Amino acid sequence: MTGTTTLSDVRNFASGLSVWAHLATVGADGEPDVVPVHPCWEGEVLWVMVGTDSVKTRNVASNERVAMHWQVTENGDGVEIWGRATVVSDLETKRRLWKGVFDYDLDAFAPGGPDNSPTTAFMRIDVDRAVILRMYGAAGVDRKSTRLNSSHQIISYAIFCLKKK
Repeated sequence: MTGTTTLSDVRNFASGLSVWAHLATVGADGEPDVVPVHPCWEGEVLWVMVGTDSVKTRNVASNERVAMHWQVTENGDGVEIWGRATVVSDLETKRRLWKGVFDYDLDAFAPGGPDNSPTTAFMRIDVDRAVILRMYGAAGVDRKSTRLNSSHQIISYAIFCLKKK
């Protein structure tokens, strides 16, 4: 596969994978941490529900760089992203995300809803680059790279694809 891959392409490909992804952060001590999350897209931004005192929240406070890998399909297709994360806890954003973005019931994890869950926040992930993997990338590699522009419409990417014989 060649050409320009957009964040929309990555988002669409990821939507065909598992709802679960693994989020990697690095703490102030330099130690990595990886946790399963259920991310949801809002336009070009990825959101993850977090606790205000969780390890991932503390890690992002000291290092905004994150990576995420969606669980692969049976044939080895997957998506990886790298980006910058910030934790958002203002009530207006919580209300918007609570009812309009996530595809599962957030009340199951924070029964007080957005107004009465003070220890619940959301991690905003702005994607800098992404990789679409087909068959784990084992059958061939085609890499392209472009830096994000100010509107985040073009991503830095590498596409792994099955080469035709």
